[in-house]
Amino acid sequence: MDNYTIATNVIEPVVLKTECPELALYARGKVRDIYDFGDCLLLVATDRISAFDVVLPTGIPGKGRVLTALSAFWFQITADLVPNHLIATDVDAFPSACRPYREMLQGRSMLVKKTKPLSIECIVRGYLSGSGWVEYQKTGVVSGIPLPTGLLESCRLDPPLFTPSTKAEQGAHDVNITFDEAADQVGSDLAERVKGVSLALYERARAHALKRGIIIADTKFEFGLLDGDLILIDEVLTPDSSRFWPCDSYASGRSQPSFDKQFVRDYLKSIAWNMQEPGPELPPDIVERTSAKYHEALRRLAGDDPL
Repeated sequence: MDNYTIATNVIEPVVLKTECPELALYARGKVRDIYDFGDCLLLVATDRISAFDVVLPTGIPGKGRVLTALSAFWFQITADLVPNHLIATDVDAFPSACRPYREMLQGRSMLVKKTKPLSIECIVRGYLSGSGWVEYQKTGVVSGIPLPTGLLESCRLDPPLFTPSTKAEQGAHDVNITFDEAADQVGSDLAERVKGVSLALYERARAHALKRGIIIADTKFEFGLLDGDLILIDEVLTPDSSRFWPCDSYASGRSQPSFDKQFVRDYLKSIAWNMQEPGPELPPDIVERTSAKYHEALRRLAGDDPL
């Protein structure tokens, strides 16, 4: 009996939802199904995709494997900057109860340490885009940070900005907040710590990506606490949590082509969807092109054959 729900009318099976009855389900997120093993969690990256905080009914082939492989890659090359929650990505290293689900879990799951997540999301913007560009056009500031007048869409920001946001419940929208508001939520010392670490992570990743023809315009980090220590958690520097732009076509003053789900957002805007549940089905060409963009980002950033 299958232990996952798939769609078969695309270029490879798409995992939309996992069913592992012998495992204790901890939560289902927008993308991940999470199982509880006491002091650790099993994060299973499905092929679900969300846009404007709505999970769409159509999955993206291979997306979960791309997110897992990229996160594991970045966890490895940033481990000297901050500890992370990754324990293993090989099913053979997982608790034995996972073995019956090997085929579904392999390549799309991570065994991680259980932490107490912080109540904020840590966004770093190296370029003026997305909600930051919208806010700048209206007010001239981004998350309480005044910027010079006359900046263009997609222009580079030096130094990069740390712009935290609230962590909304599923179905709600995250809200950009100021650093002082973030400090009110998590405490001044911890807010300063996550700001410094987030900026260091971004600079490390930006330098690596530029050598491989990709601009990381912005990205989101999440952190937790384990025995009082700050731990990098969730996914990191993936096409779901970042804007990836090709260097060879970059020009400020306009929106950019991308290797991330901005392609899906742009399609959804073009059909005048009201951004409320239920989300619309994605047509096959959008699905295939999105899958190709995710795989190309992985190939460029982590190597020719990382999966």
